Amino acid sequence: MSGQQPHAVRLMPSVAKVLDALPEHAEHMVWDVLDAAAENPWGFPQWDADDPEGEDVRIASVGQLSVIFTNRAMRHLSLLDIVWLG
Repeated sequence: MSGQQPHAVRLMPSVAKVLDALPEHAEHMVWDVLDAAAENPWGFPQWDADDPEGEDVRIASVGQLSVIFTNRAMRHLSLLDIVWLG
């Protein structure tokens, strides 16, 4: 790591409701994935590689969980969606 502080994470209100409805272990997984994304958001693949204007929309997947986020705002991640296949 370059010594920079991790990005702050912002939850959209609709995503916060999804997070609240997840099983406890899935919620922990979401926060673990977001911790990793906050450290290195560009280390995750682009959500839609064919979208030239969407390079900052990223997806992080672990098992049954996918987290879609954007890091457009300076030093902030905005959590756009959570997909839990459980």
